[in-house]
Amino acid sequence: MTNSSATFGKVAAEPEPIELDWTKTALLIIDMQRDFMEPGGFGETLGNDVSQLARAVKPIAAVLNAARDTGMLVVHTREGHLPDLSDAPPAKVERGAPSLRIGDPGPMGRILIRGEAGHDIIPELYPLDSEVVIDKPGKGAFYATELSDVLQKYGIENLLVCGVTTEVCVNTTVREANDRGYRCVVLSDGCASYFPEFHEMGLKMIKAQGGIFGWVTDSAAVLEALLPETSKIAV
Repeated sequence: MTNSSATFGKVAAEPEPIELDWTKTALLIIDMQRDFMEPGGFGETLGNDVSQLARAVKPIAAVLNAARDTGMLVVHTREGHLPDLSDAPPAKVERGAPSLRIGDPGPMGRILIRGEAGHDIIPELYPLDSEVVIDKPGKGAFYATELSDVLQKYGIENLLVCGVTTEVCVNTTVREANDRGYRCVVLSDGCASYFPEFHEMGLKMIKAQGGIFGWVTDSAAVLEALLPETSKIAV
């Protein structure tokens, strides 16, 4: 961490405030990919209104910029599969009735295939070369990935979690992280769902019963705790 940030910060959150050691905290940005965020991608092929996810971009960008300024570890994830679909179970590929299935050609390349334009992260949040990018074949960021090894290497104990969608990949990853002993603090305005009611309930599930899976906060509270002297960043 650089001198622009204190080592510890108390974040206003539900069900209660949490004090974080920033040197042991990582920003985990889940699946902010073109295939989920933009027209023509997998999200839209499922019949979803992808514009519902746009609201998370600006809050994430504000926290991402602050994390970069303070030297925090930043991890981006991307859901997708190998070109031969050897890591895509038939039960996943065949599920539902999308207009295009995983692996089919689309306007941004083959749907949810690694290396295609649609699989990549949106320009507004594009990773720096120095940041970690985890390619995952499932909903959770720990399944069949190197994420555990990365977090252990950097001595991470706390995760600031944001991304899409709240009830699917974000919730799954938070639950996986909770089982591994990580403290998860989820940014409510840095997450989004195609279904607003699922977003609301997904956050309630995380903070219920005294924070059974983690804490819920927002980008403004994180910025206030992370950069107390420069917290007037527009969100």
